[in-house]
Amino acid sequence: MKRFHKSLVSHSALAVITILAAIVGGGAAPLHPEQLNEKLRQYVTSRVGEFDTIPEQRRDQLRKLSSYIRDQTKNNRQARLVFICTHNSRRSQMCQLWGATAGAYFGVPHVETFSGGTEVTAFNSRAVAALRRAGFDIDAPATTQNPRYRVRFHGDGPAVDCFSKVYRDPTNPKTDFCAVMTCSQADKSCPVVAGAAERIAIPFDDPKEFDGTPHETMKYDERCAQIARELLFVFSEIRSTAVSSVPR
Repeated sequence: MKRFHKSLVSHSALAVITILAAIVGGGAAPLHPEQLNEKLRQYVTSRVGEFDTIPEQRRDQLRKLSSYIRDQTKNNRQARLVFICTHNSRRSQMCQLWGATAGAYFGVPHVETFSGGTEVTAFNSRAVAALRRAGFDIDAPATTQNPRYRVRFHGDGPAVDCFSKVYRDPTNPKTDFCAVMTCSQADKSCPVVAGAAERIAIPFDDPKEFDGTPHETMKYDERCAQIARELLFVFSEIRSTAVSSVPR
């Protein structure tokens, strides 16, 4: 029963969330699990079921991001999240996609996710492969130099255009956004993120350390799962608070 309340994935909970989506900010209704393709739906359900494995200290870090999003959206303001790592090649790209998926899944309105780096490289093909294994629908890029991938997490939704860029890229917001630092190196080398209204660090270990080793695929899958689990937790906290605050 405890896990049931935390996951918010039952039909009755989703019905409550659908009503709240209209109350809180007028955003689109949350995704029903059946709107995800089967593979991604199973993957998300598994990650939500792992919330209990997130250490309390880590939850405290993640709740800072939940609080920022909640404060923005409760007043019908856009919560713009720019996930930043050094090369915008692995962790920040995964965070952008899982943040968008988690926000839609839990019906949190007025959320936009972006990513960027302190320098440009390319969206790493190993990270792309891990996201495909999780269930994302990713189009093959037309070019090989800093390729642009078109990514979808549900069939009726628009594709997300993913490519490596600096966080100041014209496609990213210039002001009134939260800089979410996803690696300690970027956090140290970029002490000031121009235009950011808030800065929150939730660093993840870099799977790049295992490139070319027998553990490569396993480590990329582990990092993808951790990012999915923790960002789903972030957005579940927002919706849990909204549900608990509805007058009975």
